[in-house]
Amino acid sequence: MSKKKVIGMKKKKFSIGTLFIYIFLSLFAITTIYPMIWVVQNAFKTSNDIMSSSFTMPTSLLWDNFKTAIVRMNIFKGYANSLIISGSVVLFAVFFGSLASFILARFEFKGRKIIKTLVIGSLLIPIFATILPVFRMLLSWKLIDTHRGVILPQIANNLPFTIMLLTSFMETIPKELEEAGVVEGANAWQVFSRIIMPITKPAIATTATFAFLWSYNDLFTSLIIIRSKAKFPINRLLTEISSQYGTDYGLLCAVIVLIIVPVLTVYMLAQNQIVEGMTAGAVKG
Repeated sequence: MSKKKVIGMKKKKFSIGTLFIYIFLSLFAITTIYPMIWVVQNAFKTSNDIMSSSFTMPTSLLWDNFKTAIVRMNIFKGYANSLIISGSVVLFAVFFGSLASFILARFEFKGRKIIKTLVIGSLLIPIFATILPVFRMLLSWKLIDTHRGVILPQIANNLPFTIMLLTSFMETIPKELEEAGVVEGANAWQVFSRIIMPITKPAIATTATFAFLWSYNDLFTSLIIIRSKAKFPINRLLTEISSQYGTDYGLLCAVIVLIIVPVLTVYMLAQNQIVEGMTAGAVKG
């Protein structure tokens, strides 16, 4: 078959339905990307310029908003606090989640299906419904106004999704690999750490990325637990803008830009792993 015929056959596959899908996805992308562009362009304006013309491009780049955010609001201290909290959440959520997923995926025992159902059902419980008992528990443990007081609830909130995703992935791993390790004399921990975990890296990367993003963006928990400004994560600094600087929309936009930069960076670096981890366990066999 000639190259011209092959090209002609490929062109025929493009249909009107495909055209509408591309149009819909393009419009959706615009509605998603434009708010970010709007925030970035207003981060270089004064509050008066934003109030008068917020949808126009800035005539000059005003860096004072970023200087105020970095110097006066100590934005790098907020980055450090967020890194401590989110990094700890990722580490412990992935570690304990992978252990629980290994048990649920590779062992048969009474109550296994009930536990899996409870794990999935816990995803339906919002953090707002549990904050009162969680607060009283942390208060009795003297963990209010500490990073640990934020880390522990966030680990608990991330575990159901982590367990659900990793369990689905581990169930697709052929049992022959595990049996071969047992024949070679490997115990359960060696099978988990040397066979299961290396194969599960795509799903682990996915759960770690989501755990980091959820923890990094969780303003509600830090707003309730953290009281000292020196311990504020970066998203908590947003609440300080209106109280200290009035309604400074330019500064607000600058802080938002500084907050979303790490999120975009993490997602762009891990987007391939996220897609691979979300789809690898979709088909068994």
